[in-house]
Amino acid sequence: MEEKLQRVTLWLKKIYGNRPVPQYEVNARTIDILYELVECNEARDRDVSLLIEDMKQKATEYEAEANYLEGLLAESLGLSLSSLSSKGTSYLSVLVDSAMTLETKDTSLASFFSAINDMTSELYATESKNREMELELSNLRKKLTAAVMLEKQLEEDLKKAEELLEVEKAKADSRSQNLKFLKNKSEDLKIRIKAAEEQLAATGLDQSLTHESLMSLSEKLAGLQEEIVPLKKKLESYLDLTPNPSLAQVKIEEVKRELVGLLRLVSHLFLIQKYKLTLPG
Repeated sequence: MEEKLQRVTLWLKKIYGNRPVPQYEVNARTIDILYELVECNEARDRDVSLLIEDMKQKATEYEAEANYLEGLLAESLGLSLSSLSSKGTSYLSVLVDSAMTLETKDTSLASFFSAINDMTSELYATESKNREMELELSNLRKKLTAAVMLEKQLEEDLKKAEELLEVEKAKADSRSQNLKFLKNKSEDLKIRIKAAEEQLAATGLDQSLTHESLMSLSEKLAGLQEEIVPLKKKLESYLDLTPNPSLAQVKIEEVKRELVGLLRLVSHLFLIQKYKLTLPG
């Protein structure tokens, strides 16, 4: 910790020079952070120094090569930069700039042609890649348009579904209220029927005239009416026979009994209708 603090302090003094170092809280965390900054800064300074030295070395090499080429031109052709015309100097500058742009190793025609061929191939490859990217971009635009249209359609469908849901919810609420009303009404009618039956029972009403008894008698009447149908058919088969007093008397007695039963049922049905009319509500 002490070693880190000492190194950080020296680095801060070096950074700020004659200016005062800003106050900061000295603790393990701040010291660790500043120590990491010190190491990163010193590593960067070393990298910059190495880069500067490399550039200096390359500049020296380029200068030596330029001097060599200048001496070679002067010895073999008697040319120098000072002896060239302004047009020659301009051509030479264009040649140098072209060589640097094409990144050739020298200014020979072979190097220029090779570099131009390479750049032409790269240009064709780039144009082909651009066409592929344009086609892909067009496909993406079509897909995006389709996706936007689908999104709008889904939004409309969702809106319609929400509206339909609101309508169905309102209908369900209405049905629920109606069901609740009918349930309450049914309970009220049950209570009123029970009260009416108790009141009738208190007045000495025969139990056979209660609602349950009358409903049972009504069901029995329906059953008897169904039974009468085959009896009528059977009776019709005897109408064509020669009259026999004894048999006729038997049949008459049977018919009388059936008529008595029917009269009783009719009487009960009359009482049912009368009972319904006398019920409250």
